Amino acid sequence: MTNAPDPISSVLGILRLEDDPSTADQFTGHSLPQPGGRVFGGQVLAQALLAAGRTVPDDRFPHSLHGYFLRAGDVREPITFSVERLRDGRSFTARRTHALQGGKAILSMIASFQEQQSGFDYADDMPSGIPGPDEVPSGLELLGGVDHPVAKFWTQEAAFDVRHVEGSIYVHPAEQPTGHQAVWFRSRGALPDDQLLHRALLAYACDQVMLEPILRRAGRSWMTEGLSIASLDHAMWWHRDVRVDDWLLYVQSTPSAQGGRGLSAARVFTQDGTLVASIGQEGMVRFPD
Repeated sequence: MTNAPDPISSVLGILRLEDDPSTADQFTGHSLPQPGGRVFGGQVLAQALLAAGRTVPDDRFPHSLHGYFLRAGDVREPITFSVERLRDGRSFTARRTHALQGGKAILSMIASFQEQQSGFDYADDMPSGIPGPDEVPSGLELLGGVDHPVAKFWTQEAAFDVRHVEGSIYVHPAEQPTGHQAVWFRSRGALPDDQLLHRALLAYACDQVMLEPILRRAGRSWMTEGLSIASLDHAMWWHRDVRVDDWLLYVQSTPSAQGGRGLSAARVFTQDGTLVASIGQEGMVRFPD
């Protein structure tokens, strides 16, 4: 009997971009199937970062990223990643990546890379009193008995084990509306020792949960009838090396929502309490009247 591959393997497959032999600094990528047929935002963000990384010296890793989701992508069509070399400095390297389908941009991103350097070092502590991942039920368990195409997709195809400390809002709203949540996650399989890949996968994974505090504060769930939600822009800062095949904790909040848009923030900690990344994302979040 042949063992099924780790769920993370399919993600690693689509993150392997193909060089365009006719155009310098241009690459082609493909997409995983998604409910609704739209390209997953975290996927194209991770691919754009990896495309930029292909043009940067191996000893420089991304420390920040700023991107705009401009159009919905089609999972059936290949994506062209065109990289522009903005700056090559003594310590920092900057790149702009456009992700294109049909000649139109679906994502525009700028990322900055830095060589490893020493310097003044401090970080906020991880909040205390948060249960560990072994004390929190997995989303795979919670969705396993739900007879719905999206639930089946996330239980069968999910590359990350996601565990909501305050309880998930996949099917039902939270018992008490709040703009805060804590989420444990890690990949469902071991990964190679490649820091650029791990940072890209952190960008990939975070798009699953970044807008959830807005839904939680509004007293809604992912199953809210008539919900319309999409990522608009994304900012990310990597503070230290990270491994997404170890447990990581998202500590999330949402300071504001208005005009059909909501803003969400996250700090990402290792299980031992080290702050490895900070993230901000604004999304379109519309509910039926």
